[in-house]
Amino acid sequence: MSQQSTRAEIIIGALPFIRAFSGKTVVVKYGGNAMVDQALTTAVIQDLILMRLVGMQPVVVHGGGPQIDQAMKAAGLKPHFVQGLRVTDAETVRIVERVLVGEINQEIVAWIQRLGGAAIGLSGKDGGLIQARKAAPTRTPDGQVVDLGLVGDVVRVEPRPIRALQEAGYIPVVAPTAGDEAGATYNINADLVAGEVAAALVAEKLVLLTDTDGILDAEGRVLSTLSRRDVERLIAEGTISRGMLPKVQACLTALRAGVRKTHIINGTRQHALIEELLTPEGVGTEIVA
Repeated sequence: MSQQSTRAEIIIGALPFIRAFSGKTVVVKYGGNAMVDQALTTAVIQDLILMRLVGMQPVVVHGGGPQIDQAMKAAGLKPHFVQGLRVTDAETVRIVERVLVGEINQEIVAWIQRLGGAAIGLSGKDGGLIQARKAAPTRTPDGQVVDLGLVGDVVRVEPRPIRALQEAGYIPVVAPTAGDEAGATYNINADLVAGEVAAALVAEKLVLLTDTDGILDAEGRVLSTLSRRDVERLIAEGTISRGMLPKVQACLTALRAGVRKTHIINGTRQHALIEELLTPEGVGTEIVA
């Protein structure tokens, strides 16, 4: 078979998926090492633009953990995490907002524009997109109760700002910071924001780009498909823990709201997003209702 025939078959094979997802919202959480490597960033942005060009409605929610860690260390602060969530004091939240909203969000928007797409950046404060509240103290595996500081939970997502941008032809790019009714600013885990945004939009899919191949079993093998009950069992057994906890919580939040499927895939694999959406095999772990 010629190389030309193989390429044509790949394109034709994507048609059923393009047809199925045309006009549908897909929320993509983007972060980790896929964000700090230029080649991987280019691949993710190309995937997002392709999604928009074939009729999908991508919405990006981004993190920025490595960049925040670097900025904190430059300021003489040491990052500290509990159950995958960053402990955030007043000085840290100022750094978080500057890095996420003032730097990373605008860089992603500019990158999309540079590669031929159209995007507009938002924080949770824009248009009342996200209303937050202080997160409850978290219990560590050894039973210690820790106050996370200015870490927030999502009270409500107002979908109208995102819908307006989608209708105008833009890819919305959301930074995971928000305020409460008293005006305090909170750092919110980007995975959890992505799950809440997908729930509010009743998206077709939620896709979380991570630094691993998906959810692994005790032997390190990728679990390709899990139900909500499977996830709850793996959490109870300790197989799902630490940084993977907010990711599966985001998936469960989205599924409870009517999102059809959620996916945790390796964002360090070039074009993993398109491979997941437009091929029958897919990659990573899918969690279904």
